[in-house]
Parts: sequence; C-alpha cells; structure tokens
Amino acid sequence: MLLAIAWRNIWRNKLRSIVIFAAIGIGIIGAVISDGYMSGLTDQRVNAAIANEVSDIQIHNPKFLINNEIQYLIPNAEKTKKVIQRLSLVKGVTLRLKMPAMASSANAGAGITLYGVNPTDEKKVSDIYNHIVKGKYLTDSGKISTVIGKKLSKKLNLGIGDKLIITLTDTTGTITSGAFNIVGIYKTANDQFDGKTVFVNKRDLASLVGYPVHTGDEMAIRLKSDTDTPIMMKKLKKIFSSEIKQKKLIIQSWSQIQPLLKSMIQMMDYFSYIFLLIILLALAFAIVNTMLMAIMERTREIGMLMALGMNKRKIFVLILYETIFLSVIGAIAGLIISIFIVRFYSIHGFDLSSVAKGLNYIGYSSIIYFRVNTNFYIISILLVIIIAIISGIFPALKALRFQPATAVREDV
Repeated sequence: MLLAIAWRNIWRNKLRSIVIFAAIGIGIIGAVISDGYMSGLTDQRVNAAIANEVSDIQIHNPKFLINNEIQYLIPNAEKTKKVIQRLSLVKGVTLRLKMPAMASSANAGAGITLYGVNPTDEKKVSDIYNHIVKGKYLTDSGKISTVIGKKLSKKLNLGIGDKLIITLTDTTGTITSGAFNIVGIYKTANDQFDGKTVFVNKRDLASLVGYPVHTGDEMAIRLKSDTDTPIMMKKLKKIFSSEIKQKKLIIQSWSQIQPLLKSMIQMMDYFSYIFLLIILLALAFAIVNTMLMAIMERTREIGMLMALGMNKRKIFVLILYETIFLSVIGAIAGLIISIFIVRFYSIHGFDLSSVAKGLNYIGYSSIIYFRVNTNFYIISILLVIIIAIISGIFPALKALRFQPATAVREDV
C-alpha cells in the first residue's frame, strides 16, 4: 500500500517530478559519458603502447636495464625464444638488438633508439608495419634498409630512397657509422615515439656492430590476449626461475616497463567514481528541496494520515519511497540513454581531429572509442539509491514533527 501511495504522490506535481527526473538523468549521462571517454582514452594509449612500443612482456639481461649497453645480451637467447614460442598463450616472440644511436642527414641530426629486428618475427609482435604511410616495411631480403617515423623524417628532411646515416658504438667501443636506405615511413599516435625510434634489419645491425645475428639484448613477447599477461608472467617466472635467481634474466610486463600507464588507468577509475559522487551529492540538494516542498504542500494530508492511525514509521518509510522513486526513475532513464550513447561512440569513435596534433604529441589518438564497465552502471544505481535514502531522511524527519491536530487545520 505504501508503495502505491508513494507512486501516486510523485505524480501530483508532474512538472516538478519531471524536472528532477531530467536533472538526475542528465547527471548520470554526464558521469557515464565521462567514464566512457576516460576509459576509452586510457585503453587507446595502453593498446597503442603494447602494440607499437613495449609489447605485453619483455625479457632482458638485468645489467642491460641498468647500463643500456649492447654488450649485455640475453644468454641462450635462441633457446629461450623457442621455449616461449611453444606456449599456448603466445602470439609471437621477437629477438631484438636495441641500442642508443645518432641519426643524421645533410641538414640535421637527432638522438634515436635503434632497433635491429627480424621483420617476420617483428610483425607477430609489433603493429608498426600497419602504420606505414609511405613506402613499405622491412623485409628479410632487403639489404641495409630502414624504416623511420614521420616526425623524424621531417626533422631530418629525409624521404623514401634517401640515406640515413646512423652512428653508434660497436663491440670494441669504437664509434662506427652506417648508411641505411629509407624504404618506409611510419606514423603512430605517439609523435615522441615516431621522432626517436628507428627500425633496421637485425642482420645488418649485427654485422655493423660485430655481433652474431642470433644474439639479442631484448626479447619482446606478444600474447593472444592482453588479459593473459598476469598468467603468462607467473608461467615464465616459473619456467626461468633458475635464470632469474642467478640474475641472468629479468622478466617485465608492460605495466612494469611503463608504470605511468598503469597509474593512469587506476587514476582514471578513481576520477570517474569521484565525478559521479560529486554529481549525485549536488543532485541530493535538489532532491531534498523538492521533497521539503512536497511535504509542506501536503501538511494537512499527512496530519490526517496520522490522525487516522498511520504510525510515524510508516510516514517515514512513505517519504523515503517517494524519494527513491524520484531518484531511481531518473537514474534508470539516464543509464538507458547513456548506454546507447556509449555504444554509438564505442563503434564509431569520438572524433577529436581538431586537436589531433596536441593529442599525438602526448601519445594519444584523435579518435577515442568509449568503454564503460558493467560495474560502473551497477555502482551508479547503488549510489543513486544510497543518496536517495540519505536525501529523504531530513524531509521525512520534518514530516514526523507535524502534530496531527495542528496539521489538519493547516491552510495550504
């Protein structure tokens, strides 16, 4: 009975109720879209970092991470690679030679990170080959060829067919140089990566610095699913436990290689819930005001209900029911609308091409695909109910202070 009365009461003043529904609905839509945008932004950055920059898991010689010198190679690299390739969760494994170097042309020079890669293996781990905007990617048969980023090509004023002079230190510590023919130019969403990362064939680089071609100082592993990273980390640490104890190998996930990305994901989650809570707290004042107005308009009615024997507990529950109805209806309407909006932008993407240069400079794509976890929808509804109950307490207590004899004579 109380539910029926509460439902009837919220429709006594339809305009006022609709305004509250709209306010709560718009607030929920804003919170959900904000969460979808921020989650999509972090997803895009993490996915791009895994696909183009760091892969899911990397293996190094521990000394290489300290000194970043090519002499600290992965022991038994080819054997280690074959063991990992046989694991069911692995999509691809590539063994690289990675070192700092100088790239120069007739016009300018720049410090770079040079990667010597096996093109066939690299395609299974890195998506750089999908980002070629001019020319082509490296091939196993190509000789003395290189692929550079678009930003670096502009800085050095070089194009397809031009020679890129790379200066680095060989195994003896002697500075040596090599001329590489530019066969491809790539463009990712990260301008800083594009401006300092150069790819060459590992065979050519090994020959230049005096290392056997089967060696490497970085092993990158790409998994069939990014969600399998924790499982694979445990499995690899178990398989290579002896090497890890002897400090011959160190195994790192993408979140350990780039901890700022992991922190950013956690921070975005916190911001989403804080933003939702701020919106609901602001709406709580509107709900309290609306319920106080409704109670003051129904002073005589509440007095009559008390006079007819309705106890204070039922009066209190009745007011709470009305508050919950007002809040939940608006929240559900907002969630339904927001689901359609998020779904649309999760498929078509939110286009920020007008600020693409700024986003690319800090490593983000100009197209953001929204994503909202189911947990966020569930928590949103729970928070709305909690806020509604809290908001209804003060108006309900106000109604309980009415004296039946006085309230029935009240002029409204």
